[in-house]
Amino acid sequence: TLPATMETGGLSETQPATPEVQHIADQVKAEFERREHKRYDTFRAIVYRTQVVAGTNYFIKVQISDTSYAHLVVFQALPYEKKDPIIIRYVIDKTRDDPLEYF
Repeated sequence: TLPATMETGGLSETQPATPEVQHIADQVKAEFERREHKRYDTFRAIVYRTQVVAGTNYFIKVQISDTSYAHLVVFQALPYEKKDPIIIRYVIDKTRDDPLEYF
């Protein structure tokens, strides 16, 4: 069952990133770097929200330098599908204080 604060298709509350969310960010870092044509020494998940679909969309705020952040939407298929997470979309030039919202 879903938490009481969440419904299918809606976004969960913003929460501090967990080791699981960092692992998801780590799995898509190479794809992000490929799309940006740049390497990032820092790629640390800060906060996240989830959206339950046929799998889960993770909205993740990632620190990409001392002062720069990116917001990523990463799709994680259902476990039985045995698929790696993929970036659906992202925005860069975010700050630490920018709220993590649907985009």
